Amino acid sequence: MSDLVFTKVSKKDDIRHVYEFNLGAFSDSPDFNWSLDSIEDELSQGWELYSVSDQDEIIAACFYKIVDDALLTKNTSIKMGFQGSGYSHKIKEYFEKIAREKHLKKIYHYCAIDNFRMYSLNESHNYRRTKRQVEGTDFVIEWVKDIKNKK
Repeated sequence: MSDLVFTKVSKKDDIRHVYEFNLGAFSDSPDFNWSLDSIEDELSQGWELYSVSDQDEIIAACFYKIVDDALLTKNTSIKMGFQGSGYSHKIKEYFEKIAREKHLKKIYHYCAIDNFRMYSLNESHNYRRTKRQVEGTDFVIEWVKDIKNKK
């Protein structure tokens, strides 16, 4: 496994490229409708889109935005051929790096209620599930992690 490259995506052609990287894997996800319209809707709500690549191949996509003193995060599953290789841990580490660089106090992560692999991943990174209902859906749950910034 090489280092992952996170590339901010904002141009229409680049958004389409990220959208097409693994279309079938996300088309039926209850927490996110993987379509160009839904991606553009996320961007219009202040989310930033990043492609996650390993040696020039997109293996996932992630979204984040800053609200007050918190980083809000979500990501797609890892492309099938790359699953089980620790890439999800690298994405979590990336989110934590961003939160520390920006001196934020918390990271909130959103995932589908039936994504039990994400439950284990979140718990292994010291996230805890909140009781807060995610607005507009019964299928998305929220996790939180407190960030300790070094002085």
